[in-house]
Amino acid sequence: MRALVQRVSRSSVCVDGATIGEIGHGVLILICAMDGDTSAQSSAMAAKIGKLRIFKDDAGKMNRSLIDTGGAALIVSQFTLAADTSRGNRPGFSAAAKPDIGRALYEQFIRDMGSLGIKTAQGAFGADMAVSLVNDGPVTIWIDL
Repeated sequence: MRALVQRVSRSSVCVDGATIGEIGHGVLILICAMDGDTSAQSSAMAAKIGKLRIFKDDAGKMNRSLIDTGGAALIVSQFTLAADTSRGNRPGFSAAAKPDIGRALYEQFIRDMGSLGIKTAQGAFGADMAVSLVNDGPVTIWIDL
């Protein structure tokens, strides 16, 4: 799996002008299931992100995790994270999981994050979404598993 994690003070996702998910303090996770991924990668990615120490402690150092802070996660599927730009000017997406597998792993990832005690909100798999965020820091982390 591949994820882009952004620490946010707030974030939301809209479909057809209606807000379908929003959080305050926490992380926006853009997530992509890659070809060959299984539920094991979903669980590992959730554990990695839940424990990722990207929040400030009392001394102002990034020493606290999402689990430590009680922050929330807005989880948005984004197959374009699988983009291959090595040839030409049009990205290829053949490294992404097929839609049925991608959807199952996206839904599994949401459950995996919830099982860590993290409050979650999400986008709509395969929908045209408008994502808004206030990046806190800014802190943006790329994770491949």
